[in-house]
Amino acid sequence: MSVETLTFGCRLNTVESEVLRGHAEVGAEGRDLVVVNTCAVTAEAGRQARKAIRRLARERPGAEIVVTGCGAEVERAHYAEMPEVARLVGNAAKLRPESWRDGAVPASEDIMAVRRAEPTRIAAMSGHTRAFVPVQNGCDHRCTFCVIPFGRGNSRSVPVAEAVAQVRHIVEHGGCEVVLTGVDLTAYGRDLDPDLSLGRLVRTILAEVPGLARLRLSSIDSVEADAALIAAFAEESRLMPHVHLSLQAGDDLILKRMKRRHSRADAIRLCETLRDLRPGLVFGADLIAGFPTETEAQFARSLDLVEECGLTHLHVFPYSPRPGTPAARMLALPGDVIRARAARLRAAGAAALARHLDGEVGARHRVLTERGGTGRTEAFTPVRFAEVVPAGEIHDITVAGHDGQVLLAA
Repeated sequence: MSVETLTFGCRLNTVESEVLRGHAEVGAEGRDLVVVNTCAVTAEAGRQARKAIRRLARERPGAEIVVTGCGAEVERAHYAEMPEVARLVGNAAKLRPESWRDGAVPASEDIMAVRRAEPTRIAAMSGHTRAFVPVQNGCDHRCTFCVIPFGRGNSRSVPVAEAVAQVRHIVEHGGCEVVLTGVDLTAYGRDLDPDLSLGRLVRTILAEVPGLARLRLSSIDSVEADAALIAAFAEESRLMPHVHLSLQAGDDLILKRMKRRHSRADAIRLCETLRDLRPGLVFGADLIAGFPTETEAQFARSLDLVEECGLTHLHVFPYSPRPGTPAARMLALPGDVIRARAARLRAAGAAALARHLDGEVGARHRVLTERGGTGRTEAFTPVRFAEVVPAGEIHDITVAGHDGQVLLAA
C-alpha cells in the first residue's frame, strides 16, 4: 500500500494534504494511490498540475490518480477529461474519511452551499517546524482577478472551542509555534457570531493555551483588522510581531478595479498604527504588478507603498489573466511591461530587506530553529546558524551579520 500526495498552492492546501493523507492511508486498503491537491489561483497553476499528472501516470502506470483541491472545483471538466485521472474529490469532501475508502465515490456537492468549516486535527506537518491551523475557509468577496471563492465557497469559520483544542493538541505534542491560516483570515467568526472576530480568537487561544510559545498569523486584510486584533499586537508578546498584508496595489483606482475593500490610505494607516503600538513589528505584503489598465503613474504608487508602509518581505506576482474572472476581460498590458514592473517591485523589496537586515546586526533575537541549520526570528526574518542545530527549538542568538538574504547568527 502506498499513498502519495502532491500539493500545489497555498498553506491551506498543504495542511489539508496532511489530513487527507491520513484518511487515505487508512482507507486505501492496498491500493497504490496518488492524490494531487490542485490550485486554481492562476491558469499557470492548473497547467502545472495537469503536467504533473501526466508525468505521474508515465512514471507510475499502476497508480490510481485522484484529483482534489480548487482545480477539482473550478476546472472540473479539464481534469475529468484527462484519461490519467481515476476520479475527482471536491473541496467539500476531501477532509472526510469516507471519501478515501476503497470504491468511494463522493457525491458531487455545490461548494457554494457548504456552511461548515471542517476542523483539522493533526499534531504536526512533515517537513515543517511550525504548525498551521486552518480556522477559516472560503471567501465572501469577489476580487476581479480571483476565482478562489468558487473553489472554496463562502466564508465559514471553525468554532473557537475546536480551534483552541487543535492548538492545545499541537502544544501537547511538542509544538511551540502555531500559525493561524485561512482563505480570508480576517473574516473569521462573522458566520458564527456577529461579535466574534479574529482578534477575539487570538486572545482566547493565548489565554487558554498558556504553554503556546509563539502564535503567528498568515496573510490578513488591512481593512478588516478588528480592534481586538490591533490591541493584541500591542499587548500580547506571544503574538509574533510580523504582519503579512494582502495589499495587491497602491493606487486607489486600480484597487477599485480589483474590487478590493481598502484604499491606499487604509493600508498606510494600519501600518502606522501597528508600528506605533508595537515598535519593531515587520510587515510583508502581496503585490500584483501590471494589473490591466495600470498606467506608469499608478504603478509608481504601488512602488512608493513599499516605503510608505515600511514593507520588508514582498511577495510579487506578475499579473496573469485567470479565465472566468472579470479582470481577464479588461485591457491587458504587454507582457514585457508586466515583467519589467514585477522586476522593479522585486528590486524595491530586495532593497527594503537589505535595509532591514542592516539594522539587525548586533541585535539579540529568539529564533525558532528549522531544518538545515536555519531558523526564524519572532519577526519572521530568516537566520542561518554557524552550525547545525536541532529543529523545533527556540535559541537566543546575537546577529553577527547578513548575506543580503538572511541574518547570520554569531
